[in-house]
Amino acid sequence: MKKFALTAFVLLAACGGPAPSPEHSYGSEPQLPAPQSGALPTVNIAEATTWPAGAAPTAPEGFTVTRFAEGLDHPRWLYVLPNGDVLVAESSTQPQQGGGVLGWVRNQVQRQAGALGQSANRVTLLRDANQDGVIEERHVFAENLNQPIGMVLAAGHIYIANTDSVVRFPYANGQTSVQGTGEVVMQLPHRDGDNGHWTRNLIANNDGTKLYVSVGSASNIANYGMEAEEGRAAIWEFNPDGTGQTIVAGGLRNPVGMDWSPSSNALWVAVNERDELGDNLVPDYITSVQRGDFFGWPYSYWGQNVDIRVEPQNPSLVATARRPDYALGAHTASLGLTFYDADRFPVSYRNGAFIGQHGSWNRSALVGYKVVFVPFENGRPNGPPQDFLTGFLNANNQAQGRPVGVIVDQTGALLVADDVGNIVWRVTYGG
Repeated sequence: MKKFALTAFVLLAACGGPAPSPEHSYGSEPQLPAPQSGALPTVNIAEATTWPAGAAPTAPEGFTVTRFAEGLDHPRWLYVLPNGDVLVAESSTQPQQGGGVLGWVRNQVQRQAGALGQSANRVTLLRDANQDGVIEERHVFAENLNQPIGMVLAAGHIYIANTDSVVRFPYANGQTSVQGTGEVVMQLPHRDGDNGHWTRNLIANNDGTKLYVSVGSASNIANYGMEAEEGRAAIWEFNPDGTGQTIVAGGLRNPVGMDWSPSSNALWVAVNERDELGDNLVPDYITSVQRGDFFGWPYSYWGQNVDIRVEPQNPSLVATARRPDYALGAHTASLGLTFYDADRFPVSYRNGAFIGQHGSWNRSALVGYKVVFVPFENGRPNGPPQDFLTGFLNANNQAQGRPVGVIVDQTGALLVADDVGNIVWRVTYGG
């Protein structure tokens, strides 16, 4: 009955003819159509299914895709330790409490997408000691966490970003587990029962003296008022002991993936933009981040394009809004981000960015559900995004998987966390 009701809602909300081409919403100069909005949002998400035995996503010619780890519980994010061990954060979206009809719809959408359920709340360690692509050991590294995502090693500790806090554990090279719930070094903005964009990512600077945590907004466009958004839609900087907490950049609706450009050493972030303005608004993006940047949310998008739905407005703040660097298409849910700084892939991939696109829910025709590659030259995007890993949607437009976190391992292979397939994929090149 619930699935039928959701289907009826989808058909009602998505009617009105075929979706226009999304191609204009990519690159450094996207063409933004006029906003469209109505009483009901367009709702269309790929129903979750399973990968057939032996099946795998499709990569370009010359690449091989294998199952690095299976049987995980919503693997979201990845981190590679100095000895080559791979940490996998396993966590799920929790049901929204309240929110009326739209809240109910969001819960149904998440359930149909295979994203809703009891969160594993753990980090798993995978060890491939001889680096042959086959795991010899698997350990529960940390447990009893709270929707963990980001992980980073700095100042002799493993830092883990829960949805409500950053915690740390002492770490020695080769250690396969940590004990307890960790020392809280930073409390993060959080709403019990209705936490909106709940993922929190972590990264450290090159010498581990500063850490950065991304915090998404509580809602689409400050629907609960700006008081509920205090400290959110931002990237925070802090010292390893938790002191020195300050916002580096704001107006970022849902910043998730972060990485340092290997050619410019600039911090880049993948941002999931707002919904309910039409099939081709607003493009998700990647952008470099400088201290003091403001990117518009919730008042404006792609620089100073005002979102008239937001009241009251803030014209003086909008006037400072910076345009992002590179659009990745509207509603693609571009979450994962890693630069390729190894030498095992062809030279055309050197210093470019891989982006995990989790896939759309607010668009008539599905987009995302793949890993794309953006070539870089001299520290800047150079050319259109290229499909790199596809096939997450089957012939019936069901989601066999949904890519999220992406990272390069010590062998130069690309690892991809698939939180519907419950698999970590490994992509290698050549023989």
